[in-house]
Amino acid sequence: MTSTTPRVAVVTGGARGIGAATAARLASDGHAVAVLDLLEDLAAETAAKLVAEGHRAIGIGVDVADEAAVTAAVERVVAELGAPTILVNNAGILRDNLLFKMSADDWDAVMNVHLRGAFLVTRAVQKHMVDAGFGRIVNLSSTSALGYRGQANYSAAKAGMQGFTKTLAIELGKFGVTANAIAPGTIATDMIAATAERLGMTPEALHAEAAKNIPVGRVGQPEDIAAAASFFCSEEASFTNGQVLYVAGGPKA
Repeated sequence: MTSTTPRVAVVTGGARGIGAATAARLASDGHAVAVLDLLEDLAAETAAKLVAEGHRAIGIGVDVADEAAVTAAVERVVAELGAPTILVNNAGILRDNLLFKMSADDWDAVMNVHLRGAFLVTRAVQKHMVDAGFGRIVNLSSTSALGYRGQANYSAAKAGMQGFTKTLAIELGKFGVTANAIAPGTIATDMIAATAERLGMTPEALHAEAAKNIPVGRVGQPEDIAAAASFFCSEEASFTNGQVLYVAGGPKA
C-alpha cells in the first residue's frame, strides 16, 4: 500500500484488462473506486467483485465521449462515494488499419474515446481536486505513441495523451494536482487479443513473438500497469509531475 489517506478514485475503461486491474489495486490501496465503462453490466460486475472483497466501489455505464453522460456520471460518483480526487483515464478502443484503408469514422472514433474522453472526464473531475488541494491524474498512453504500423489513429491519440498530460501538469500543479502518463508496451489484454486477430495470429503467438524483443523476456500483465498507477496516485508522488513512464519491459523512449 503506497497511500495513507483513503480517497475516491475514478477509473475509466475500468471494466476489464488494465482498467480492472488498476481499479483493484487502488481499492487495495484503501480508496473507494468508481468503475466507469461503456460496458455497463461488466462495470457493475467488476465493482461488485471489489465490494465482495470489502471495498467501496460502484460501476457506472458511460460513453466518455458524451459530455452530458460524463457530467452525470461524475455527479453520481460524488453523490454515492464522495468527491473524486484520483482519476485514471484508461478508456480506449482500437480501429486499426493501414492509412490508405482507414476511414474517417475510424479516425474519429479513436480520437473521441481517447482524447475527447480524457478531456471531458478530467475537466469534470479536476474541480473537485482543486477544491481539495489534492489530485492525481494518470493518463494511459502507449509505446504506440512512438509509431506503429496500422495504427495511425491510435498512435496519434496516444501521443496526444502525452501532450495532454504535460499541459495538465503545468496548469494544475499549483493546486496540488499532479498529472502523469503511463505508456504500456505489449500487455496481455483483450485489446492485444484483438490486434492478434487482425494480424491473423493467436494471442499466445503474438505474446511469444513480442517477448522476443522485450529485454525481460515476457509480455506485461495488467497488474504491471496497475502498480505504476498506484505510485502515481500516491501521496509520495507529489513531486512527480508531467512524466511519461514507459512500462514495457525495456527502454522504449
